[in-house]
Amino acid sequence: MNDVPELASVNRWLLLGTAIVAEVIGTSFMKSSEGFTRLGPSLAVVLGYGLAFYLLSLTLKVMPVGVAYAVWSGVGIALITVIAWAVHGQRLNGPSLLGLGLIITGVVVLQLYAD
Repeated sequence: MNDVPELASVNRWLLLGTAIVAEVIGTSFMKSSEGFTRLGPSLAVVLGYGLAFYLLSLTLKVMPVGVAYAVWSGVGIALITVIAWAVHGQRLNGPSLLGLGLIITGVVVLQLYAD
């Protein structure tokens, strides 16, 4: 996987980033789906996760699964937490913010030293 050309390197991060955004969209609509009883938000969940897993599967062709999943989960957790705070009024205290900072730091370290 280390012999992937530079353009493929950019594409794999773009694929992974798009997969993360799709997963975050799906997760964001899950609360609004009210246990999958509302059609619109339920469709957004299914489509978001479907696209996310498809794009993640493409990413795994050119990226180690451990790195991809660590970035996927770390960035996803941080984004969902921010959305929960902004949209659903979830409170973030000092330990929550410290945890998010550590997650973001871990993702940055993985991206810098993944290859």
